[in-house]
Amino acid sequence: MLTRLTTLLFIFILNTSALSQALASEQEVDPKLRQLLTDAINSSESFEDRFHAEVWLLDMSNRLRRFVKDEETRLTILKQIHLEATRAKLQPELVLALIEVESHFDSYAISKSGAQGMMQVMPFWLNEIGHPDDNLINIKTNLRMGCTILKYYMTMEKNNLHKALARYNGSRGSKIYSNKVLNALHHHWYQS
Repeated sequence: MLTRLTTLLFIFILNTSALSQALASEQEVDPKLRQLLTDAINSSESFEDRFHAEVWLLDMSNRLRRFVKDEETRLTILKQIHLEATRAKLQPELVLALIEVESHFDSYAISKSGAQGMMQVMPFWLNEIGHPDDNLINIKTNLRMGCTILKYYMTMEKNNLHKALARYNGSRGSKIYSNKVLNALHHHWYQS
C-alpha cells in the first residue's frame, strides 16, 4: 500500500512538473489563459479531481485551438462537453470527435436537413420532449440533447460505435460517417 501511494505521489509530482514546464515552454504564456484554466479547473464538476481536470483541459484546449480561437470560449465548451458526456456515460473525446465532424465546433451550424448546433440535433426532438421553446443553438442545451441521443443509440446498438454513430447521423447501413468520427477520434482527440 505504501509503495503504491509513493508511486502515485511520484507520478503526480512528475506530471505537475511536466505541466509547469509545458506552460513555461510556451513562447508566452498568456496570463488570461492561465487564469481561465485555473478558473475552469477549480469549477469543474465532472472531473475526479483537480489534477485530472488540469491535465485534460490543458491538453484538449491545445487540440481545440484550431477550431475555436478564443480561450474563454474553448474552456467553456470543453467543460460543458466533459460534463454532458460524463453525465451520459460517454467518452468526452468521442463527443469531441463527433462535434468536429458534425459542425467543426460551430454552435450556430444548421445543416441542409435542419439539424442545429454543435452536435447537429434535429429540432423535432424539442417537440418530442415537450420543450418546443428550447434553443438548440445554446451550447448547454445542444450538448445535453446530443449526448443523451448518442448514449441512447449506443445502448440500443450494444455499444457498437459504427452502428450507434450511423443511427445518430441517420446513415444506418453505411460506415462512411462513423469512419469519419472514429478517424477524428483517433487522430485528434484520443489521449495516448
